[in-house]
Amino acid sequence: MFEKFMPNLRVDSVFDIDLEGLYAKGYRGIITDLDNTLVGAKAPLATPELIGWFEKVKKYGFKLVIVSNNNLDRVSVFANPLNIEFVHAARKPSGAAFHRAMEMMDLGPQETIVVGDQMMTDVFGGNRQGLYTVLVLPIAVQDEGMGTKINRRLERIVKRRLGKVGLWLEEDKKR
Repeated sequence: MFEKFMPNLRVDSVFDIDLEGLYAKGYRGIITDLDNTLVGAKAPLATPELIGWFEKVKKYGFKLVIVSNNNLDRVSVFANPLNIEFVHAARKPSGAAFHRAMEMMDLGPQETIVVGDQMMTDVFGGNRQGLYTVLVLPIAVQDEGMGTKINRRLERIVKRRLGKVGLWLEEDKKR
């Protein structure tokens, strides 16, 4: 039951994702969360380092869509200056937003990666749709809202359960 919360890959940040390797495996699209995945939850704009990562994503030939549970104002202020398409008020882990993002990229599940900082929304939602899931460490936990704080508590329970059956080992995370 708890296996649906297991990401395919765990890394510290988006900068640690092997884009070249994933492209070679046939992946062509990235659905990424915004808050605490790309920037802290209170950071309105992309950092220069993140802008460079977006350029690298495009250079490798990936399409990219931001899928966020946050509101239109938050997501559009971030995404519009970068000309990045997005889905706001996504209601992850519901599958509708993931399907909409794949339609926007004209890609199927076997070609799509989901990147996020939450097991309960990003990983669980992506796994339910048959997508390749990447879990990153959250950028600014102190800035998270109440809903995310509740999810973090649930994540700890899931991690303990996965650990008991040998599926969640801290040393498994790729650096």
